[in-house]
Amino acid sequence: MLPRVVFLALLAFTAILSPPLALALGIAFGMLSPHHPYAAASRKWSKQLLQISVVALGFAMNLQEVLRAGKSGFVYTLLGITFALVLGSLLGRLFGVPKKAAYLISVGTAICGGSAIAAVGPVVDANDEEMSVSIGTVFLLNAVGLLVFPPLGHLLGLTESQFGLWAALAIHDTSSVVGAGAKYGTMALTVATTVKLARALWIVPLAVGTAAILARHNNGANSSAKKKIAWPWFILFFLGAAILSTYVTFASPIYAWLAKAGRVGLTITLFLIGTGMSRASLKKVGLHPLVHGVVLWIAIASCSIALIRSGLIGF
Repeated sequence: MLPRVVFLALLAFTAILSPPLALALGIAFGMLSPHHPYAAASRKWSKQLLQISVVALGFAMNLQEVLRAGKSGFVYTLLGITFALVLGSLLGRLFGVPKKAAYLISVGTAICGGSAIAAVGPVVDANDEEMSVSIGTVFLLNAVGLLVFPPLGHLLGLTESQFGLWAALAIHDTSSVVGAGAKYGTMALTVATTVKLARALWIVPLAVGTAAILARHNNGANSSAKKKIAWPWFILFFLGAAILSTYVTFASPIYAWLAKAGRVGLTITLFLIGTGMSRASLKKVGLHPLVHGVVLWIAIASCSIALIRSGLIGF
């Protein structure tokens, strides 16, 4: 089994595989292999490599665009996150999904998939089962989004800017947003990455707000929850890379090399994430959380594309 893992990872490293194909091969490996001997290591490496790759991609960004995305999208981002959380709560009750799992799925859908769940999970004191069900559900839909969104975008006749914005608003995880954007085009990649990372900044106020509400509700019982928040520090490094790329222009050739390395790292990350899927993990997800996640995702994706095509929101 190890030689197969190494061989496929090397293919990803050489950039022969596109991000969607790398993810698909990883999923196929995980589903067809009876046992993944390095499952824990893959999860650890994929998380760290994702963050490193995102930081490296910052060297291809322009800080002014990042700030413009955060500023211009403040209102509809706030409204979109609120809508996703409220609708997710209602759907959770409708489908009989446990409250914490429903909240985590809603958070992952509203902001940035597994990263948001990882940050908020400890705050709400979610157990391993609730975390795995939530992350499993979001991951399945995230994988589908990476594979399905690019052809849907072409079918709908979206421009690269429109598709990049749609991907950032409707695909769960940063890795798949960037992968879908890269598949669609250079401008789509820029818009998707910039908007998604600006949106990911909302992890911080949401996690802190959740902790504050729980602490107040439980008379201070969760007063230590803030210490458990998984702060997305890598976003600050991304912004630092964008600052260098924007204002320290004499090193542009180095920045281009680092950005390319980030795209290769992203491809490897998607492969490693895919290998973590298995028949057992699919069974563990269950039907009700999956239905909850699917309906919520379709609602968010449909509303987003309607607003984008109508011109009410744009980049």
